[in-house]
Parts: sequence; C-alpha cells; structure tokens
Amino acid sequence: MTERVYESLVGITGKENVKRDEPMKNHTTFRIGGNADLFVTPGTKEELQQILQLLNKECVPFFILGNGSNILVSDEGFRGAVIQIGRNYQSIRRKGCTLVVKSGITMARMASFALENSLTGLEFASGIPGTAGGGAIMNAGAYGSEMKDVLKEVLCMNRQGEIFSLKGEEMGLSYRNSRMKKDDLIVLELILELQEGEQEKIRLRHEELKEARTSKQPLEYPSAGSTFKRPEGMFAGKLIMDAGLKGFQIGGAQVSEKHAGFVINVGGATAADVKALMEHIVKTVQEQFGVTLEPEVLFVG
Repeated sequence: MTERVYESLVGITGKENVKRDEPMKNHTTFRIGGNADLFVTPGTKEELQQILQLLNKECVPFFILGNGSNILVSDEGFRGAVIQIGRNYQSIRRKGCTLVVKSGITMARMASFALENSLTGLEFASGIPGTAGGGAIMNAGAYGSEMKDVLKEVLCMNRQGEIFSLKGEEMGLSYRNSRMKKDDLIVLELILELQEGEQEKIRLRHEELKEARTSKQPLEYPSAGSTFKRPEGMFAGKLIMDAGLKGFQIGGAQVSEKHAGFVINVGGATAADVKALMEHIVKTVQEQFGVTLEPEVLFVG
C-alpha cells in the first residue's frame, strides 16, 4: 500500500478517520478477523465519492463495511481499504409518517426513533445489530416482517462513485436479497414509510421481541446472527439440530446449544474454525436430509 494513497485519504477525510493495519476483529460482531491495510470512515457522500475515485485510480481493492454484523473476515485480513459507512454517517429525521435515514445508523436505533415518535412498522428491527444500509441491501427481517414492508426508496452509489435513486420494485427486494446486493451498490440514504401507532403498544412489542431473542438466541456470545438462510418451507436451525450438531465444535467455533441456527465464537475462534464448522454443517445436513444450506454470512478477505 503506497504512502501516497494513505496521505491522499487523510487529505480527503482527516487523519483521525484513516487507520493503517486496523484489526478487523474490532469491527465485526464475530470478533474475528485479521488486519485491513487501510480503514477509512467517511463523513459525507462527497468524501465517499472522492475515496472511491482515488482507490479506483490507484487500483486499490476496497470493501464497504457497515456494522460488521453478518460478515466473517479471514484470519489474513483484507489487502486493500475497508470503508466503513457507520459512525461518521448517521442521521435520522421524520416527515409525517416518513423517516429519512442516513445508512450508517443501526437498525436498532432506527426502531428506537420510530418508538419515540409513536410510529409503528419497525418493531422487528429493534434487535437487528446491522446498519440501516446493510438492512436494505440484505432485506433484513425478523419475526415475520422485513425491510421490504417499509422501505420505499434508497439513494445509492455505485463503485465508480455515481449517485442515483431506486424506488419501489426497482430495489428488487426479496428474501435476504436486493438489486443493491446483486449490483454491489452502496446505500447512502433510505426513505421508510411507517404508520402512526400507540406508543405503549409499540413499546410492549419491542419488549416482547427482546424477550423472545434473549430467551432463544445466544446473545451472550459473539456471532454473525443467523448463520444460514432459511431453506424454503424449512428452518435451518431445526435441520442442524435434527442432524445432531447442536454443541458441535471446531476450535473456538461452536454450533450454539441454545439455538442451532447460530455459529458462535466461544473464545479464540479463528475464521478458519468458523469456515470449517460451516462446511461440516452443510455436508452433514446435505447427507442426512438432501438439503443444501446457503450461508447468510458473507466471507471477506
């Protein structure tokens, strides 16, 4: 990585927003991952445009990171620049029943804002740790609801730095997928349409979902949430449990005994441990039930 690229990035965002040899384990919910050559946190879409133009010109590979809640970074890290659309890129405002949200805000904070404003429709998001941008790209969902139900428009940037909007069906939202994911777009801003509701009812729903999560999910351990996508008409966690894999462990990676749909880091897990465990799960479930599980976790580096 040339000194020139580092100095140019500092010139765009300020020295406090560019780090070298940054441990990715500090930026993923798995708490796993080697170092990224460069780690940049832009604060505006104009800064992001300049960063992309620079990296493209210098032929530096880059990866866009949100809250790191559904990724597994390799033990070797990432050779190139990780650009985090997160802490420096957050805002949320209300216009009637519409929310206009900068993509770096977390899904949970977005749901809290809706609750504070007596708006219903985002209760499902209250326990999702990812960013709003990541939620749009993955069409994140829980407990029978998903972003597709409330998301009306996104402002996007492609990897060349061009900005444009996608509305309604143009977003191509489907189960854990979207046009933004397929076309490798960066989501900058979201417009969500909610409904007026009773604050106390919304609060009770938040508490009900929190109770369901804490009683059934291994939130006390680092993980990337649900490890595999739900096969049509089935549940990944049940298939893994029925295959006798609950508690199965490779190195520091374990199939959670609380919920078999989660691979957790029980201490010192490497990316290689997690990958080996996931491959074992896929092979075992395929052999026993003829179902091929697809990872929900993205592999980086």
